Amino acid sequence: MRVKRRELLAGVALGTAFAAGNAYLWNMAEKSAPKVFGDEALGEADSYLDAYTEVGLVDRESPVLIDAQLAAQQTSLSQSQAKASIDQEDGLQKSTSVEDRVRNFENDFSDDIYLPASEQLLLESVVLRLEKVQRVVGHGHFNVLDFDQLVLYARSYSSVGAFTPQELDFIEKIYFTQASDYGFLGTKVTDDLTAAIPRAEIVKIPYSGHYLFKGESLNYYEKLKQDIGTNVILTSGIRSNVKQLHLFLSKARASVYNLSKASRSLAPPGHSYHGIGDFDVGRVGWGAQNFTNQFAGTDEFKRMQDLGYVQIRYTEDNRLGVRFEPWHIKVV
Repeated sequence: MRVKRRELLAGVALGTAFAAGNAYLWNMAEKSAPKVFGDEALGEADSYLDAYTEVGLVDRESPVLIDAQLAAQQTSLSQSQAKASIDQEDGLQKSTSVEDRVRNFENDFSDDIYLPASEQLLLESVVLRLEKVQRVVGHGHFNVLDFDQLVLYARSYSSVGAFTPQELDFIEKIYFTQASDYGFLGTKVTDDLTAAIPRAEIVKIPYSGHYLFKGESLNYYEKLKQDIGTNVILTSGIRSNVKQLHLFLSKARASVYNLSKASRSLAPPGHSYHGIGDFDVGRVGWGAQNFTNQFAGTDEFKRMQDLGYVQIRYTEDNRLGVRFEPWHIKVV
């Protein structure tokens, strides 16, 4: 899976234009499409595709982007961005220690590993299909969706469409590739892509949209809430392999297909302790700030630290290759 930066950039323009076109299509459809939230009924499957058709963006039998002019404009823009990236190549940081990479997790390093250009369109199509399934089942259900259910939903709903053999092969490759090949040195907690989360063993936490395992995880969270107060909220609970796959691929896309950079912010699928008991907490009303180092400066974090709740899995200078995560509660 190794590919150098110049080889990567040859495929950036095509991949980015593909993503931009699909994002435009999805955003336009979203204005007309009905929403499905949490545990509410799934609703009419064809409604999303109907919305596409009504705004004149797709042919119902063959959902493709019609606005070719927009796609051409995006391609031109992407080519300019790719050239700019090449011009900045000499500014990349050289290989450093794991600790330095952790402290500078948002930087690009000269020996980072990128997804090959030949697989970038596959990543884009897989992410888009995952996002469509999430819209069908709701965010809460998607957090605990297993792989077999994912495939079934995609095949059953025309608004999603079945995963192609190439997409399924790509998912398996991402899941079973040694994450250490691109810099993530944490433990793989499950080797089974199709592992399911037993519904009898989990509970949905009110007002959070997330689930926790009954027993140790739930008890730990309830005691934490009791001791710290109502300003603490669950920000991420159980994540199935499907959820972690979506998060990781989305991060890789945002990192311009830099797998090493993505893995410094997010555990690859199969490696997340969210799948077996850990969870994240934050301060009510803080939103995305809860997933930054700023959380370590809050009164809530300091109180958690004083009371012994903070047993950080990914410390400031950890040797696992992962950014500092003060919000991550270590249970397992």
